[in-house]
Amino acid sequence: MLFKKRLISKTNETRLINAIQAAELQTSGEIRVHIEKACKTDALEECKKKFTELNMHETKDRNGILFYLAINSKSFAVWGDEGIHQKVDDAFWKSITDCAIGYFKQNELLTGIEKAVELCGEKLKLHFPLEANDKNELSNDISY
Repeated sequence: MLFKKRLISKTNETRLINAIQAAELQTSGEIRVHIEKACKTDALEECKKKFTELNMHETKDRNGILFYLAINSKSFAVWGDEGIHQKVDDAFWKSITDCAIGYFKQNELLTGIEKAVELCGEKLKLHFPLEANDKNELSNDISY
C-alpha cells in the first residue's frame, strides 16, 4: 500500500509538499516523493517500480520525476519519465542527486529532498516551461 504509515512528521510532510508545489509553479513537469523505511533491493530499481505504481508515466508530456528515499537503508534515487530522458543528459541527474546527497551527509534528509526538488523545478523549466493551461496531473502528496 502506497499511503499507509507516515514516516515523517506532518510538519515535515507539509514542508516537502510545499517544495513540490513551488517547483511545479515553474514547470509543467510533475514531481513526487516516495519515502520508505528500508529498500528491499537496489534503490534505483525500487524507484522505477514505485514510479510505475504511482502511474507517473501517464502524464501528457511524460515529464514526471520521482524522488525515492529509504530512510533506514540510507538509499536514495531519482527517476524521470521518457520525455525528460529525451531532453536531458547525465549531468542533469547528477546535479540533482549531488544536491540531495550533500545535505544527507550532514544528516539533513528533509532539507536534501527539499533542495533537490527545488533544483529540479529550476532545471525542468528550461525543457518543460509552465503552460498557461497547465494542470496538476499528479498528486503532490508524499507516498509511503
